[in-house]
Amino acid sequence: MDGGLGEADWKVGVDIGGTFIDFCALDTRSGRVASLKVLTTPDDPGAELMTGLTLLAEREGLDPRAVTRFVHGTTVGMNTVIQRKGAPLALLTNAGFEDVIELARLRMPDTYSLFCSRPDQLIARDMVFGIPARRRSDGTERQAPDMAAVADAVAAVKAKGAMGVVVSFLHSWRDDAHETAVKEEVARLAPELFVFTSAEVWPVIREYERTTTAVLNAYVHPRISGYLSALEGRLAGRGVPARPLLTKSNGGVMNAAEGKRACVHMLLSGAASGVNGAAWLARQAGEPRILTLDIGGTSADFALIVDGQAQFGVGEMIGEFPLHIPSVSVSSIGIGGGSIASVDGQGVLRVGPESAGSTPGPACYGRGGDWATVTDAMVVCGWLGHSQMAYGQLRMDADLARAAVKRLADELYRSVEATAQAILDVAVSEMFAEVEKMAARAGVDVRDFALMPFGGGGPMLGVFLARELGMPRVVAPRWPGVVSALGGLVADLRGDFVRTLFADLSPGLMPALREAFAAMGREGRDWLAAQGHTGAAELRVVADMRYAGQSYEIETALNPEWLDGGDTSGDPGAIAEAFHAAHTRLYDFHDPDGRIEIVNLRLSAIGNGPALHFPTAPEEPHAASAERSVPVFTGGAVTPVGLYRRADLQAGARFEGPAIVAQEDTTFAIPAGTSARVDAHLNLHLTFAE
Repeated sequence: MDGGLGEADWKVGVDIGGTFIDFCALDTRSGRVASLKVLTTPDDPGAELMTGLTLLAEREGLDPRAVTRFVHGTTVGMNTVIQRKGAPLALLTNAGFEDVIELARLRMPDTYSLFCSRPDQLIARDMVFGIPARRRSDGTERQAPDMAAVADAVAAVKAKGAMGVVVSFLHSWRDDAHETAVKEEVARLAPELFVFTSAEVWPVIREYERTTTAVLNAYVHPRISGYLSALEGRLAGRGVPARPLLTKSNGGVMNAAEGKRACVHMLLSGAASGVNGAAWLARQAGEPRILTLDIGGTSADFALIVDGQAQFGVGEMIGEFPLHIPSVSVSSIGIGGGSIASVDGQGVLRVGPESAGSTPGPACYGRGGDWATVTDAMVVCGWLGHSQMAYGQLRMDADLARAAVKRLADELYRSVEATAQAILDVAVSEMFAEVEKMAARAGVDVRDFALMPFGGGGPMLGVFLARELGMPRVVAPRWPGVVSALGGLVADLRGDFVRTLFADLSPGLMPALREAFAAMGREGRDWLAAQGHTGAAELRVVADMRYAGQSYEIETALNPEWLDGGDTSGDPGAIAEAFHAAHTRLYDFHDPDGRIEIVNLRLSAIGNGPALHFPTAPEEPHAASAERSVPVFTGGAVTPVGLYRRADLQAGARFEGPAIVAQEDTTFAIPAGTSARVDAHLNLHLTFAE
């Protein structure tokens, strides 16, 4: 172990997924990187964190007292929603609008499915209470809240056993005084209940979006708050001096104290951290356009990185519910390493969305699972099983994998190997369809991008997917299994703030725009100061804009100089041109004479994270040597495939596929017709023959 604080300065990133908890630790004084995966403990969330710190101390000499930055991402919030294990809640809203979350947007989740049904809401209808109160759309008061009705509602809420209350009134984005007054009354009458208002969570126009975001925040609050308190206690017990930071859905971080209240901002933290880590790696490697592929045990996540920056949006799905806060744009599908293959009633092979998880896991793990999964199919085909996995914690049992796949093979009247290949083909085709939809929404051609696969399963299937998509290259980082943990390690502090304006873009609007920008700027700087940031603040501003008559907006990046200078009359021309350009990029046209509306002005306050640098080595071109040859079923026949150890591949190494590259955190499957090169950052670059 390192001798003391003077000899080491460790920065630690941690990300908990469905199957593994990942660690990426950097000793900044020596440049040494340590990575680790530990199986999760669903019955005792957080226990695996202590196990990982113990192993890092034993194997890598990490001294907990030398940890000066500790960043943590977790799926506790997401899993709480998906598994519906959140707090029982009540909703107080305007009388006559009690069906706000039931009606939603009157859309079915799958318009073209005859069997589609809408999900049960997180708050049952009999736990929604109408309060006589009304504020007009311009913010003026029509009727003050009836506090007697509030008292009756609170009595009913307590009798029905709710733990918390959400208060969401019409037009509170204009003025939240009604929500605040009712919150204070609920707290006075029932201090044992926690209360959130929609305006304090995310004060935007559209009552459904504002309400459902507040409901998600309250639903996960007790579990996240309890988890974070336990996390702080465990770290303190280990002597870690760093205040834990939490990864957010927007790719930034916040401190644990804020995370206990702003729970909704960390619901997509794991997926966002992965994209954030991939963006950092892309910048280091000089890669301008990247499609990320993050495959864990239960899902495959896709995102676009343009000019080294992740793309953002609103309306990401948390289970069956939309989340209307700025988040890294990620598309997900229920295909992961643990996704279960099955034969449906029509004799069709299906893969996912059910997953074997970490307990019991794929059959080949030998932990009691007997379903055939994607990982089992990889073992049967011969791509996996030639070395220890997950840093020696797993040994692949090929016999168990074959037995699981054989049950499906018997149903399909195919060989075990052909069935395993079919499982992989179905998984790749499902991901192909999801990427095509995502690319269409973003208005891009993925053939202009390189694929960056990561997560435990990304390298297993990523090269096959890239080839099917017609992508020219694959860029794989040195430690693909812990990219999400790296994303937290390199993340900036980032707080998001919003003002709804809902007005035409005109010279007369400029004073209101400047006032909103100045107020959010003050909020952002105060937020960074509360996080302990003492350096400069970067302010990024975007507007949600549309042509009059359109139903929804597009995000338009604005130059802060357009909002914080000049006379009060202002010139909105630059803002209009930015919107026209954004509209053209998405839809290939714009209306130069169209009336433009600004719905929301949003600001991100960013405090730069640590400037970390991983060691590089000069490229010295040379032919890499395979450790040995192993038999692999490649779709039509068994083929000898070279097995390479990632740790032996130095900068400048080159080899040809088919090949397997085995390493501590994952395994790369590289088909024939692929050329491989290792760069100065030890990234693996794969290109395909014409």
